[in-house]
Amino acid sequence: MKILESGSEAETLRIGEDIGQRLHPPRTVLLYGELGSGKTLLTRGLVKGLGGNDPACVHSPSFTLVNQYSSRKGVIYHIDLYRLEGLRDLYSIGLEEILSEEALVIIEWAEKLLLHPNNPLTIRISVDPTTHVRSLEADDQHLRA
Repeated sequence: MKILESGSEAETLRIGEDIGQRLHPPRTVLLYGELGSGKTLLTRGLVKGLGGNDPACVHSPSFTLVNQYSSRKGVIYHIDLYRLEGLRDLYSIGLEEILSEEALVIIEWAEKLLLHPNNPLTIRISVDPTTHVRSLEADDQHLRA
């Protein structure tokens, strides 16, 4: 288990970029954290680290549900499961097909994922209510310093 701390948006972006540089498809990144914890900000950093064509275009897919980006390492899918309920909704967005592709898949609100992707990287983000410092807990040994 690796725990990284971020005291600012810039630091969260840098952490995401560093992690993104170490990822290779196929890979699924499962993001857990409360509303406003920085999941989309971390995703922007991941996309930058993956060589995304325009990381500034990374926005929460809360309403579109699935955003797709191009990168040096291939296609990146950015999925938000916040508004979905049950397997029927997951199948309706084509999640099973997306997870079977040779792609990098980043899933926000992963606690709603009822499928088990191969080779997942789980990142849990928590925010200290007093200091507002974010703790990012990653379960992947490849992220160790």
